Amino acid sequence: MLQVSLARLKQGHWTSRYPLELPTLPDRFRGLPVVDSTRCPEGCRECAQVCPTDAITTDGGIRIDLGRCLFCTDCMEACPEGAIRYTREYRLSTRTRADLIAQEHKTLKLAEALDEKSRRLFGRSLKLRQVSAAGCNACEADVNVLSTIVFDLGRFGIQFVASPRHADGLVVTGAVSENMRSALLTAYEAIPAPKLVIAVGACAISGGPFVDNPEVHNGCASLLPVDLFIPGCPPHPWTILDGLLRLLGRLDNTPAK
Repeated sequence: MLQVSLARLKQGHWTSRYPLELPTLPDRFRGLPVVDSTRCPEGCRECAQVCPTDAITTDGGIRIDLGRCLFCTDCMEACPEGAIRYTREYRLSTRTRADLIAQEHKTLKLAEALDEKSRRLFGRSLKLRQVSAAGCNACEADVNVLSTIVFDLGRFGIQFVASPRHADGLVVTGAVSENMRSALLTAYEAIPAPKLVIAVGACAISGGPFVDNPEVHNGCASLLPVDLFIPGCPPHPWTILDGLLRLLGRLDNTPAK
C-alpha cells in the first residue's frame, strides 16, 4: 500500500484543468480548415476533385462541409497554391447541420446552449447511452477516453450508462448501416422523454466515406432528431468535450488562459 501511495504521489496530477486552461493538442492535430481565395487560381477544382467524400464545392467560392470532411488533408496537399490549410482550432461542434459549412469570411457558428428548461434538466447531471451504428471504433475510442483520468468527464456531471432506460440522451457513432437501423431506433425509443441525440463523427453526421452507399443511412439525422453535431474522423476528445459542455451552457465566451 505504501508503494502504491508513493507511486501515485510521484505521478502527480493527471487531470486537465480544462476549461480553465487551453487543452494540450498533439503536434499532428488537424482542426478547422480555413480558405484563402486570393490564392485560388480561377477555375481550379483540384481540391474538390481529390476529396473522397465530396465535402468541397467551389461554385461561388470554396466551401467545406465539415459534416462530410475526413480531415485527411488531401485537399491541402492537392492545392497548387496553398489555398486551404488546417488550423489547430478544436472547437467545431454545432447545433444544426447547416452550420457545419466552413468558408472564407464566415465564422463557424459554434453550438449554442440548450434552452433554460432543458439546462435545468440536464445541466448538472447528464447520462448518455452510446450506440455504435456500424462504426470503425475510432470515434468510439475517443468517446470512451473521455472517462479516463485525463479528461474526467464525470467532474462535469456527464456519464455514460449501460442501459438506454437510464439515459437522458443518445450518442451515435457510425454511418448507421441497415443492419443497425432497428437497434438504433429501439435504443432511442427506450430513452425516456425529453431526450437528446448527439451525432459524433463524419459517419454519424453524413455517412463519412460510406456516404450514399445503399447499405447505410448517411448518418443518424435521417432517422432521429439531432441536437448536437460533432464533426471529425474521428473528432478529438477535446472537440467532443467542448461540444458537450457548450450544449449544457457550461462554457462562456471568456478566452481560456
